[in-house]
Order: sequence, then structure tokens, then C-alpha cells
Amino acid sequence: MKIDVKDLDGKVVGDIELSDHVFGVEVKEHLLWEVVRAQRAKTRAGTHSTLRRDEVRGGGKKPFKQKGTGNARQGSTRAPHFVGGGSVFGPKPRDYAYTVPKKVRAGALRSALSLKAKEAKIVVVNELLLAGAKTKRMAQALAALGAHNALVVDGKDNRNLALSVRNLPKTKFIAPEGVNVYDVLNHDALVLSLATAKALETRLMPHEGGA
Repeated sequence: MKIDVKDLDGKVVGDIELSDHVFGVEVKEHLLWEVVRAQRAKTRAGTHSTLRRDEVRGGGKKPFKQKGTGNARQGSTRAPHFVGGGSVFGPKPRDYAYTVPKKVRAGALRSALSLKAKEAKIVVVNELLLAGAKTKRMAQALAALGAHNALVVDGKDNRNLALSVRNLPKTKFIAPEGVNVYDVLNHDALVLSLATAKALETRLMPHEGGA
């Protein structure tokens, strides 16, 4: 697979050949669903909490005597069927995170990258270098590249790029080691530096007998 390499002004300055084993595989939607579900579950706060019978305030005294009232016997107004009583099996704080096998994560990321490549939504730039932290300059560059809603990927030491992208509402900067399925799918375009594209290819190249 060959993709044009552009500069920050949107001009084609060359091309790059990317491996079909990473950017041209069959898109497996079930893998995308499984990994995104796991990522979303991991971000859940899980701080929900309801009061159970032993946590409700009051109700320590028997509401009325056992016999002679004509009512059903009651022991406490903390019981769930009383207004203001405790809940039964209500939610308590918990961790929703669960793990997905490494091979599944790698396969899902290859599917996500292949989907973007199939849609022609991968933009490779020769260098993502800026003279300073300039949000306006970065916005102009993304407009020239046709990538307004973009995930921009380059080395984590590219401080100027990270600061320039930070204030753009529909754009996110991420280091290549942090590229994940949810962020790739959550942005229309994927903007990669030339070095980052090769780094991702090396990282996700399936090994013999495994992912």
C-alpha cells in the first residue's frame, strides 16, 4: 500500500509504502467492539452508591406494636418497602475494568488502522515540526491537510506540537506508544509523521505463529 507523504502546507513531497499486514488487513468489527468496550469500561468512575437497610438513618424503634393494630407486623422503617427505607441489591462502588488479551488488542488496532486506510483517512506528513507552540499555525496545517477532526501522532518529545494541538477542540495529540483503538475510531482523520508511521508498522507487524 502506497500513501502520499505531505508537508504541513498540504503539498505532496513523496510517498511511503506501508505493510498490508498492518494497514491492509480485514476489518474485524467484533474485535473493535470488544476492545472499545474494554477501554470505555476502564474509564468508568464506578462511584455510584445507594444506602442499604443497615445504612439508612433512623428506624431503630418498632413503628407500632406487634398485635392489635390490624396492620401487618413491622420491625423497622428502614425496610425497603417503606418510603425512605434502604435499597435492595442497589449499586455500590466498584471497578468496571477488565483485561483483553494482548493479541486481541493488537488485532483490533490493526483493524482500526486498516479501516482508516480503506477510507483514505490516514495522512502521513514528512515532519510535524513547528517553530513554537502555535495553535493558529497548527489549525492552518490541519486545514491544508484536510484533517479538522484529527488524531495527531508523533514522538512524546515533540513539545511544540503537543502544545499547539492542545487548544484545538476536535484534535488530540498522542505519542505512538499510546495509539489505541478508541482514539483512532473517535477521530475522522489520523495524522502521522513519517517516522511514526514506520514505528507503528514495526510495533504491530504480526510475528510468525502469533500477533
